[in-house]
Amino acid sequence: MRLWGTRGRLRAPAADAYARAPLAGRRTPWREARYCVVDLELSGLDPRSDEIISFGAVPIDAGLVGAGRTLYGLARPTRPLPESSVVVHGIRTVDLEEAPPLDEAILPLLGALAGRVLVAHAAAVERAFLGPALRRQGVRLREPVLDTAVLGRLLMVERGEPPPRFLTLGTLAGALGLPEHRPHHALGDALTTAQVFLAIVSHLEKLGAETVGSLASATRRLENARRYPSRAAFLDNQVGAD
Repeated sequence: MRLWGTRGRLRAPAADAYARAPLAGRRTPWREARYCVVDLELSGLDPRSDEIISFGAVPIDAGLVGAGRTLYGLARPTRPLPESSVVVHGIRTVDLEEAPPLDEAILPLLGALAGRVLVAHAAAVERAFLGPALRRQGVRLREPVLDTAVLGRLLMVERGEPPPRFLTLGTLAGALGLPEHRPHHALGDALTTAQVFLAIVSHLEKLGAETVGSLASATRRLENARRYPSRAAFLDNQVGAD
């Protein structure tokens, strides 16, 4: 079968591998699953007009960070970078002149993601930018996508602590006693996110077994935990609803 991407192009092997690779099922114990932690640096936050300019990826296997198998890439944007983005990540337009365009640059990232559950901090951003980039390769962003910002807030609620509306990566790392590696550098933030993810889930695991599915349901669990502060109240509500 010939597999075609957009614009009549044959789908790249990396895109095909990403689409076909088996993923851990929702009942898989979390330590048995394979993950890829991704961070993006962008020209801005509007996916309709802004672009991915760099990415970092860190694999996790058997509950351990694969620090020797990380990936970092740059992508040449279609327009000059605004000063407002340069002051955040320090990447200038001139720094990207020799970088490949995103449709080429993203192929190694697809290879790194193949067969792995995606993890990101404030994952809505990665969803918004990776989704269109992957569609241009003829594939869809695969589920689930785990969000350390949500998982961090869930851990705080489980501990009886009031969570803020949003947890920055630096704040979360500090609360967990972890270093922050090169903030606003894609690979540095991906490494920080990987360590944060492992720390959060290890703490959650002490309260009960965690699976890929339970971590993917973190938003619903957070809502339930805030709505029913005690397990007894939650169970009473469930019984009353039957």
